[in-house]
Amino acid sequence: MTIKLICLDADDTLWHNMRHFNATEEALVAMLQPFADDEVTRDRLIACETRNLKLYGYGAKGFTLSMIETAVELAGDNLSKSLVSDILAAGRTLLAHPVELFDDVLETLEALSHLGKVVLVTKGDLLHQESKLAASGLGDLFSGIEIVSDKRPDTFTRIFAQYGVAADQAVMAGDSLRSDINPALEAGAWAAYIPQEGAWAHEMGRVPDDHPCFHMLDRLGDLPEWVRSI
Repeated sequence: MTIKLICLDADDTLWHNMRHFNATEEALVAMLQPFADDEVTRDRLIACETRNLKLYGYGAKGFTLSMIETAVELAGDNLSKSLVSDILAAGRTLLAHPVELFDDVLETLEALSHLGKVVLVTKGDLLHQESKLAASGLGDLFSGIEIVSDKRPDTFTRIFAQYGVAADQAVMAGDSLRSDINPALEAGAWAAYIPQEGAWAHEMGRVPDDHPCFHMLDRLGDLPEWVRSI
């Protein structure tokens, strides 16, 4: 089998992301300690995020709105303007966090470029994802950039058709079973799972060990060798 299209996730595949969300969550937990136990705040925030995904989508802006909503629910009439201001400041810090690349990203992208078209497939807020990509300095290394609202099987089917390849000529690599791996496999592609510490519970899913097109990698730098082996 010849692979012609290599799709890569961005957040927590090319650069660190969840560490910044987790730090912001911990900041919110500290702010709301006068009103709720830490675990109550975390659970309420997760429930609020999940509920709001269909309204706000993925990304730091929606997360900030969910933090404010969580504060409203837990603090009630005791919610102060200063607390809202502090939450908004935490959200702005999250939006402006530095882009920290994983090890060997540049070398890996260079190696992949000799194996097929390399396309970035990421989800989230368009402006924020574009700004992170610009800050990363990686933009010119991709044959295409696809920023989508969510990743579903039909998302990958559309992308494969757009780049003129059959599904079994495409690979998707990323850190999310829910968004990167399982929908790509369902669309008929190959998928490389690169798990990262501190992953968002929403992105968890079943590890499809029994699927012939699935492979788990220790790091992104192992991807070119696996692609060659297909």
